[in-house]
This record gives sequence, structure tokens and C-alpha cells, in this order.
Amino acid sequence: MGKDLQKKNIASRKNQSEPRTSRGLRIFVWCVDLFMLLLVGVAIYVVIVFLQMPSLDAILHETRPATIIILDQDGNEIRASNRIMGTPVSVESLPPHVWQSIIAIEDKRFFEHGPIEFRAIARAMISNLMRGRLAAGGSTITQQTAKNIFLSREKKISRKIQELILSYWLENRFTKNQILDLYMNRVSLVGGLRGIDAAARMLFQRSAKELSIAQAAQIAAMLKAPTAYSPLANPDKNIARARVILQEMVRQGYITLNQARIAARQLAPAVPGHNTNIYRYWTDFVLDEVKSTIGTLESDLYVYTTLDMKLQERVADILPRHVGEYQGAAVAMDTGGAVRAMVGGTDYQESQFNRALALRQPGSSFKPVVYLVALENGMTPDSYVNDSPFSIGDYSPQNYNKRYYGDITLATAFAKSVNSVPLKLTQEFGIDNVLNMAGRLGVGNKLRREYSTVLGASEMSLLDLTTIYAVIWNDGYSVRPYSITKITDAHGNIIYERNPSEPLQVLMPQTVDYMTELLADVVKPAGTGHRAMAPGVLGGKTGTSNDNRDAWFVGAWNNLIIGVWTGNDNFTPMSSKITGGTIPATIFHEIVK
Repeated sequence: MGKDLQKKNIASRKNQSEPRTSRGLRIFVWCVDLFMLLLVGVAIYVVIVFLQMPSLDAILHETRPATIIILDQDGNEIRASNRIMGTPVSVESLPPHVWQSIIAIEDKRFFEHGPIEFRAIARAMISNLMRGRLAAGGSTITQQTAKNIFLSREKKISRKIQELILSYWLENRFTKNQILDLYMNRVSLVGGLRGIDAAARMLFQRSAKELSIAQAAQIAAMLKAPTAYSPLANPDKNIARARVILQEMVRQGYITLNQARIAARQLAPAVPGHNTNIYRYWTDFVLDEVKSTIGTLESDLYVYTTLDMKLQERVADILPRHVGEYQGAAVAMDTGGAVRAMVGGTDYQESQFNRALALRQPGSSFKPVVYLVALENGMTPDSYVNDSPFSIGDYSPQNYNKRYYGDITLATAFAKSVNSVPLKLTQEFGIDNVLNMAGRLGVGNKLRREYSTVLGASEMSLLDLTTIYAVIWNDGYSVRPYSITKITDAHGNIIYERNPSEPLQVLMPQTVDYMTELLADVVKPAGTGHRAMAPGVLGGKTGTSNDNRDAWFVGAWNNLIIGVWTGNDNFTPMSSKITGGTIPATIFHEIVK
């Protein structure tokens, strides 16, 4: 009986201990299983995130539109078309202080640590805990490069994991210098452009290779927050942070204390570059010329043009101040055909339509073509002609002021811009001779074979009309307008270079002398273009189309031929008081005075 009781007690104790042991074991197993499931889940999540990553090679070697840098006659940059990045830079190509300013403030142990800087992360965590907010970060330049090149700005755990993966990939594929090169060329700092070279050009009008220590520190200051620390938008904050960067550069041995003091005195707000809109009619015109000259663009190009930037700025300033409620355009070229200025409207932002190339009726400004025919056929400025009503068929135009002067000299008829005389001259010498003369001057194939053409009813552009007058003041030699002298690739290899043929003599010297005499009379006190007169003005001609829809003046000043047009885009008449001798002549005068 006692033995049986003893056995029951032993069995009872076994039954009590075994469940506790098995439960503990099972809990442990469950924990291990749960941990393994979590690891598998994390692994699967990381794999999914990895599979969602962009194509690294595709983005790393992304193609971009060819940038076309347009230069003026002195080699100064006017504007860059399609530019989304600055000129590529590297640690080797830059002055050391440029990249050192970045290292000093963004990642001073960049060349010593791996993709992740655990010290920086620990410092950032402590700083954030002490401040009670997210105030500091611990990203390395490698991490920032991964983020800038490959990833969006979304603040997600998946994006952070991708950033870490990419950072390790970058450090295994590239050297530290190459990663820094990628960072400097891809970081976005100003105006949607990428790279420190683009920022240097935008803020300081120079390349990254030309940055001073002070300017390099000011660009490095923007890396924290481009807008908040912009030397344009927030110069005080930018300069304050640039001072900190200079101190760090001294502390890390990149520059001396004396260099830092000199640089600190040079810190200043950035000054915006020139308003490129005043060149846009010109650069659009040049870009069309580039495409027609070399076709498909496959690499960056430097286009050397004939533009005189100061003259362009002057014309762009004067034109809108005088045309008032109307539109206007102006072209200036030298006697060899080099276009020195082109303004196609009063405001490029409001309208990109280039009125310097638009076809309009030239009115009386076409009359020199007819007078050239008469002069070639033996007439002189002193020859007498009769100003009286003229009609042929149903065509019976009147003089502008509806007055007739009877027998007058050719010079007087030209200066007063009467209508009957050029019509009678055309009747005498033949309309075909007039059209042939226009062809010799470069515009014949655009004209209608009718008497109204004599009074400027056949449309032509301001550029075409200015070319006609350029031939006259080029001693009668042919003129072909041109805007480009040379095109090179980014390495300086010449792709195109202007190689002009010898100009042809299309007007005899005596004819030229007589015509320049007639044109000189127009700007004298009794002439229709007297408002254009200024020192150095050689002569000119006014023009007004029917119902005052177009008003023109083309004149010569020293070596320049300048054409001006005023009118409405919708061809509606202007005020009856506006003729070629008013607004256009005044604009010409203001340009050259």
C-alpha cells in the first residue's frame, strides 16, 4: 500500500514537471520561429525593394539633349539651349579648394569611412535627442550621391533601404574620387539645373574651375538646403554658413587662416546674370540656322555668332519704349552681312513670334529698287521727272498726302517719297527690269509681277529689306546675311566654319554714288526721314504701307545698316499719324545717337 502511494506521488510529480518543461520549450521554439519568420519577411521585403530599384547603369549613363552654347562676336556666352547640367567637372580638373569646401562641411571623413559613417549617425542621433526634434542627419556623400542620382525625394523606409544598397554598390564599383565627381555633377542647387558648374555659372557667371575660395564656400553652403541657403534668395544665411565652412576648411588643414580671412572678406550676395530673354529672338534664329547647317545634334556644341551683345541690349531696351501699344522689330547688320542685333518683338515672354522674319508689305522702303533701275539707265539725281496722277488699268494709287508737285528732280521725288514717279519709271524701263534688280539685291524670287509691287505691296521680311540697303552701302557688292562664323564640339574640334565666296559686284560705282546721295537727302530737314538724323548717319529711307498697317525705316550709320518696323500682328491699321518717318525713324535715331 505504501509503495503504491509512493509510485503515485512520483508519477504526479513527473506529470507536473513535464508540462512546464514542454511549454517553455515550445515558447522558445515559437520565438525562434517568429524571429526566423521576421528575418524571412525582412529578407523578402529587401528583395522586393531591391527588385523595385531603377536600372543603375541606365540612370548612371543617362543621355541628355545636346547642349548648344551660343557665343557672341567676342566669344562671350549669350545663352545655352537644352542645358540641364553644367560642364562636367572632376576632382582632378577643379582647384582643390572647390571640392575641399564640400568635403569640409558635408563629410569630412569621406575618404576614410565606408558607405555609411556610423560616427556621424551616432552624433546625429544624440543631437536629435538633445534637441527633441530631427535637426541633424548622418548621410555620407556616397549616400547623398545614391539619393541624388537614383532615387526620388519620398521619405519612405523602402527608399532608405534602397539608398543603403546603392551606397554599397557605388563604393564597390567606383573610387572615392569618382563618387565625389558624380556628386558634384548631379547635385541640384539652382534653377532646376544640376551640378556645381551650373550653379557657378548661374550665381557667379563663371565656371566651377574659376571659383574663388569664397565662392566655392558659398556654393557648398547651399548643399544643406539650396533655397534656404541661396546667395541670391537668402544671402545672409548663405554667407553665415559659408563662414562656418571656411572655419572647417582651416580646421581640417585645407586652407590657411590667412586665406580664410581673405575669403571671408570676399563673401557677398550673388548677382543675377543678365536677362537672356533680350537675346531669345536672336538665339532662336541661330538655333534654326544650326539645325539647317549640321542637321541632327549628337553632342554639345559651341556656336560662335556675329552678335554684338551691347548693341543687342541697346536695341532691346529702346524698341519697346517707343512702339507704345503696337509691336516692333529691329535688325542691325554690317555691310558684309554679319547680323549684329536682332529683336523680334517688344517682349519675348509674351510672344515668341519673331517679327524681324515676318513677311509684311515694305511700302515706300522698296522704292530704291526702282530708282536703281532708273540710275542704271542713265538718269541722275538731277534728272527731271513729272509728279502727276498715274493709273494703269484699275490701279490708280495716289501720293500719301494727295498732293502732286509737277516737274521735280529725281532727288526731290525720292526725298518726298511720291508714288507716281516710281510707277512712271517702271512703266518706262519695264517691270521685269525692276524685278531683276530686286533679284540682284537678293529678294527677287519673293515678289509678285505687278505694279503694286513697285510701291511695296509684295511682302518681305525686315531682314530681307535691310539686306537690300546693305548692298547699296557695301559699294554695290552682293551681301548674304549670316549669323554663324564657326561651330565646334565640346573639345574644340571644328564642325562648321564659314567660308564665304567672293562677293559679286551687282551695282556699278556710279549707280551706288547716285543712290547714296538720294538716301542722304531723306534724312535732311526736308526729307521724310529727318527724325533719324544723328552724327554718323549716312542716309536712309522711310516706308509706310496702305492704311498705315506697317511703318519702316532703314538707314546706315557708319558701318551698320539698321532696319526698324512697327505695326500690329493682326494687320489692323495703326494711327494715321504713324509713318516710317515717325516711330521707326525715332527708334533708329535713339539706337545710333
